[in-house]
Amino acid sequence: MKALWNGKTLAESDDTVVVEGNHYFPEDAIKKEYFKPSTTHTHDPWRGEASYYTLEVDGKRNPDAAWYYPTPLDTVKEVKGRVAFWKGVTVEG
Repeated sequence: MKALWNGKTLAESDDTVVVEGNHYFPEDAIKKEYFKPSTTHTHDPWRGEASYYTLEVDGKRNPDAAWYYPTPLDTVKEVKGRVAFWKGVTVEG
């Protein structure tokens, strides 16, 4: 699987976990130079608290377009250490 945005591959892995249609990539599969920490956090009663990254590729920003669960609840513990995408990021494989 690959995550693509603005003409660049953001992440690539044969080891994604799919939860509710979203592919979660291992942290070591993301290209960290495109990821900037965000101060945004959201809470989901089923998954826990999500943290976000803003993507920056060739001078373009996509705020909060990647998310992860630092301490996911037991219902989705398989996403710990993984990153998922939305907001125009294409995931294909």
